[in-house]
Amino acid sequence: MQNAMINPFRPSAGANPPYLIGRNDTLDEFEDSLVSGPGSPNRLLRITGSRGAGKTVLLNALGKRARAHHWEVIDETAAPGFINNLILTVQASQPRTIKSVEFPSLGIDGIGNAALGKVEFNETTLPLTLRTALTEYLDHISKRHHDRGLFITIDETQGASTSDLRALATAVQHLIREDRNIAVAFAGLPGMTSSLLHDNVITFLRRATPIELTDIPLDLVSDAFENVIEKNGRSITPDALQIATEATRGYPFMVQLVGYNIWRKADDNTIDADAAKAGVEAARIRLGGTVHEPAIEDLSDIDRTYLLAMAQDIGPSKTGDIAQRIGKDAQYAGRYRERLIQAGIIYASSYGYVDYTIPYLRQWLREHAATLLMTATER
Repeated sequence: MQNAMINPFRPSAGANPPYLIGRNDTLDEFEDSLVSGPGSPNRLLRITGSRGAGKTVLLNALGKRARAHHWEVIDETAAPGFINNLILTVQASQPRTIKSVEFPSLGIDGIGNAALGKVEFNETTLPLTLRTALTEYLDHISKRHHDRGLFITIDETQGASTSDLRALATAVQHLIREDRNIAVAFAGLPGMTSSLLHDNVITFLRRATPIELTDIPLDLVSDAFENVIEKNGRSITPDALQIATEATRGYPFMVQLVGYNIWRKADDNTIDADAAKAGVEAARIRLGGTVHEPAIEDLSDIDRTYLLAMAQDIGPSKTGDIAQRIGKDAQYAGRYRERLIQAGIIYASSYGYVDYTIPYLRQWLREHAATLLMTATER
């Protein structure tokens, strides 16, 4: 086995793949917006998708396009309090006339509190503080280059607090009204959209251009496999290419997992059908540990029971059948259906039917049903 050859595939969360498949239109439209000037709708993007759909990878690619136009880029993850980090990052990016002084603790009425290694701004002043910080930074940029600006990416938006999202929406809305060179892309699970409906200020972010990441067409997956493999010194037989392509089911993370493992299983410079079959099985097992298990881990017992009831079918499940299987009425079961859709685990495949968003989840649930049921009884 020729392990000396560098594996070009990258099946790690958020890692940039060698070839970004099926996202060129989104990237090109965003790049055009940077040139078109303030007011372009693609300067404000709302990206949704299930786990493994490539949200973080797309944010990285958007940032790369912005940097190519010499825009400043700040990447944040929407953990609680992320706006504090954003304010500090923006301030640290500018030349300051006053140097910091360290104190064990410092409180300023109406502004916030500072401690060693940490600064927290009051919730009531957060929108104004962020707007001021961004305005000063954009002033700093425009003084040197009037055609450049600031692009902010925010990942895992479903984990943000309402106060943080409100501060972001307020600041960005004012900057857009002032025709400033500001662009924002925020990504999260499908349920993120619903959370944006419950606040009059935050709904501004919901009016961002929606980008829903769906499965990639298999013909594009096939072309990508062939191109990446050949450019890195190997070839793949037609049978192996078909096996690998179909096994991905168009799921972006599975494309990287399959590619990585069929490359690893090859005995020489040609990836044949045997290597493809072995690589696909290794990828499926790995998907269980990296995607299936984390996705199920934090769900309630009833959520898991709903998913296990779906696993009895060989394809999309009828919602009425699921309600019967779990011994609940349709209205009660419907609440958990909606929760699982918001969590990005299932989707409405057609009227009255649901299916899993993540490939091979049905098989994984069947294989781990006993363990999941045992865990539920122990809680």
